[in-house]
This record gives sequence, C-alpha cells and structure tokens, in this order.
Amino acid sequence: MRTIQGVSVSAGIAIGTVRVLAAVDYAVERRLIDDPQAEMDRFRAARDTAVAQLKQLRDNVAAEFGENKAELFDAHRLMLQDPDYAECVEGLIAQDKVNAEFAVKSAAEQFAAMFAAMDSSTMQARAADVKDVSRRVMNVLQGKRDSTAQDGSVQGDAVQNGIVQNGTAQNGESHIIFAEDLAPSETAQLDRAKVLGLVTAKGSANSHTAILARTMGLPAITGIGDAFDPADDGHVAVIDGTSGAVFVDPDEATLTEYRRRKAEAEEHLSLLRKLKGKPTETKSGQRVHLYANISRPSDAAAVLANDAEGIGLFRSEFLYLEREDWPTEEFQFDAYGQVAQEMGDRPVIIRTLDIGADKQVDYFNLSHEDNPALGYRAIRICLTRPEIFKVQLRALLRASAYGNIAIMLPMITSVQEVRDAKRILEEAKSELRGERIDFNESIQIGVMIETPASVIMADELAAEVDFFSIGTNDLTQYTLACDRQNPSLERFADPHSPAVLRMIQMTIEAAHRHGIWCGICGELGADLSLTDTFLRLGIDELSVSPTSVLPLRNVIRNH
Repeated sequence: MRTIQGVSVSAGIAIGTVRVLAAVDYAVERRLIDDPQAEMDRFRAARDTAVAQLKQLRDNVAAEFGENKAELFDAHRLMLQDPDYAECVEGLIAQDKVNAEFAVKSAAEQFAAMFAAMDSSTMQARAADVKDVSRRVMNVLQGKRDSTAQDGSVQGDAVQNGIVQNGTAQNGESHIIFAEDLAPSETAQLDRAKVLGLVTAKGSANSHTAILARTMGLPAITGIGDAFDPADDGHVAVIDGTSGAVFVDPDEATLTEYRRRKAEAEEHLSLLRKLKGKPTETKSGQRVHLYANISRPSDAAAVLANDAEGIGLFRSEFLYLEREDWPTEEFQFDAYGQVAQEMGDRPVIIRTLDIGADKQVDYFNLSHEDNPALGYRAIRICLTRPEIFKVQLRALLRASAYGNIAIMLPMITSVQEVRDAKRILEEAKSELRGERIDFNESIQIGVMIETPASVIMADELAAEVDFFSIGTNDLTQYTLACDRQNPSLERFADPHSPAVLRMIQMTIEAAHRHGIWCGICGELGADLSLTDTFLRLGIDELSVSPTSVLPLRNVIRNH
C-alpha cells in the first residue's frame, strides 16, 4: 500500500480503479504570418465560437446543478470578451506578426502570471480560469472539437479520455480519476455516473474546479504534487475526501475500514434523499431553522451537501489560528465572500475573532495567564485592540455585499461591550461609504449568550441586537464553574444540568419578549436527547455540525 497526503477539497469516500488522464500537449508552434488582419479575424471568429460553447456549457450546468453554479461560465464568457484580453492578443499578432494560436497562448500566460501574483486568493484562482478559456480558443483555432457544442465535437483532457457526459468509459466502468490538473470546464463535463472521485497533482481548495467537484458531490483531493504517478493507472485506490488521504493498492484492513465508512455515508445519503428540501417542522407545525457550524470556507460544501438552511456559526478565528501572521483585510474578505457566494441566499452568521483561552496564536503576543478561560479573550481583545477588530469588520461588511451575512459577537457580558462593538462597526461603515465600497447597510448583529452575565442581562442585550445564539459549551463551563479543558471534571461538567437548561430557558424567553430570535450553536444543539426539551422551550434555530443536520431534522419532523 502506498499512502499519499493531499489537500481535501470535497468530502466523501471513493473506492475503485484508477484512471490516469494523459495530459494533452498544449504546445503551440510559433509561426510568422504575412497578413495580421486575417489572423486577427481568425482569432475573433474562434473567440466567438468559444463564447457560444461556454453558453452551451453554462446552460448544461444550470440545468443539472442550478443557476448559482452556472455563473462561473458567465464569468468565463466575460473574460473572453474582455477588451484588455482581446487587445493583448491582437497586439501580439500585429506587433510580432505571429499566428493567432501563439498570440492567445502568450496572452494567457501574461494574464495568468498577473493573477497569480495578486494577494487575493480569489484573483489567484482566476489564473486557472484564464488558461482554461484560452485553451478553448486555441482548440477552436486548431480545429479541435468541443463536447458542449451542438455539433457533437470534443475538447480537453477529460473529454479525450472518454469520461465526459455521453462519453464511454473503459468497459463501461466507473473510475477514480487521477490527473495533473483539471480545468473548470473539463470538471463540469465529467460524466458523474462514470467518475467516482478526483485526485490532482495541482490545484487549490478555492479553485472553481474544487467548487464544481463539491457541487457534483465528487470526493476530491488536490495538491498531491510529485506523488502523482501515471503508473497508478489500473490500480485500486481509496480516497478520503475529508482527510485528503489517498491509498493506492490498499491493504485489506484499510479496504475493510473504508468500506464500513462508505456504507455509513450511503445510509446518511439515503436519509438526505428522503429529507432534502423538506422543512424542519414538527407534526404540530412548529418551525425550527436548522443551520450548520463551520470553521473554514471549504466547509461550506458540507453545509450544502447536508441540506442545512444556512450557517449558524462560522468560527472566524481559524483564519487566524492557521496563519503565522495577521490575516489581512483582503485575505478575510476573500474567505467570507467565498462562503457568502457559495451559500447564495442562505444566512451566514460569522462569529468575530474568538482568540484566547484554549485558542492561542503566537503573533498576538498574549501574556501568560493563570486562568485564561476567565482572561483576555474574544471580544475583550477586539475592544482593547480596535485596529485588529476593524480590519475584520471591514472585511465582513465588504463580503456582506455578496451574500446574506450576519455578524455575531462572542463572550459578551455587558450592554456596554455591545455598544462599543457597534461603535467600531459604525466607524468601519463610515470608512467604506467614504471609499464608495458596497456593503449591506442593514447587516444583522447578534451576540453569543455563553456567560451567566449575558443571561442575566438578556433583556437589556435583546434591545441592542437582532438575535441571540447560545454557546452551550462555554455556558456550561461558566455556569457550573468547570474548566472544559480539564478531563478530571467531566463528571461534574454536565451540560444536562438543570442550571444550564434554566439558563437556556431564560435566554429564549428574554429574546421572545423583545421580538428577536434565539438559537443554539453549541454541541448541545445536536444532542437528540434534548431536542424535545428545546422544542418545548421554543427555540427558533439550531446550528450543528453538517453531518448532524439530517438526523436532527428527522427527529424534529417526527416530533
């Protein structure tokens, strides 16, 4: 058995035979030409054909996966029609007297290098897009045919290897696809019935190819680099799209374990088919919003795959924990904007920075504390270091123009903390207005209820915000005076304690007295033994891990 570690881009397990896609040689001969105008006309005609192909591909994707996922190919069409792109290609033809194919390839390399050099991960991902659309134009110029065209022609690595829609896989079998890389257009054309999963040497979790793989429900791993080996063709492999692990020629123990996991996943999928699109509503008509918790932008795929109605907790601190230096406004904007766009109209509640206690970051230079759980953490850092806080708030506001984002403040103990945070938020809004940057002026603000102080002050807090979300992990810790990191206190740290449940009840009642909604985003929300209790207390929303969504919906619908 050979074990390879890559980067997870789409969750799921695939077991099957490897099909290695031979890379297509995109080398283009440089030829000197006598008639630049004729060559420009060739380019324009090829570009128009490529635009028409992309329109057909866009319609195919929209029909199968929805309009939201088809927008990528609208962007590809706009990229081809961009005046700067055309000017670059035609300028090369006119100045260097070169053939259209070579001019397109050279222009693609220039634009890709420009995008790759940018700080924004979103813009970096466009490097692959510009190469993809340029290859399409080159294929037209070279007389290669495209599978999306109505004349039935074909184009690209995946297509040439017979795995596109309406294509024929070897022996009619399904395969795990190994490739150096896959372009977004190639991924969109894969025949889902013949592809079990994807493994590529290059690529990123933020690429459009990765997003398409998640949309298609294909387990996918990227970034295996030099471990990519064409000799793996025909070998059996297991890929774990959650951990990013690839096992080539797996031993019997590994096969047995992953077959078990896959069977569990398929049982879960059966539940999804039964419950997808169904309201989270009791038999008596009580409606509960069922959201999911995430830590990284790539987790949004699991939210959608498990049919959650939104994201009830995006733990933004992971953008800080996984770096060695401060995440810039642009970096955070990319992360929040990516999730907002992927979720469409579904709510995305983002918790502001919750560093401190058990979540330490070296570059914050926090002093040692004897009792960090009661120390300098979360909103306390944000309010005393507003220069850090405002960077995050500006990024959140900018991202709110791209989706249904709400802001949630952690570790609140007083009304003054909320007012101070709102003041800094207003400063950020004022700055963005001055810079003529769009954002949602009516963005919702909520607080996490996770301290006894916030429960006691819930009536006053409710007058300041749009919603409450109860963080039961910390609320249990602070209510019962039990350090949640101390394993010897497990028998005393009972989240089912009447004291904790009474705190939850008081919070819900205060919220409803003031006309705002109240949810739970801590682990207790997924505790099926308490679902009946939460329903009786009148909870409005539950946010749980993505895999807990469907079992919880099933219990609520049968209540």
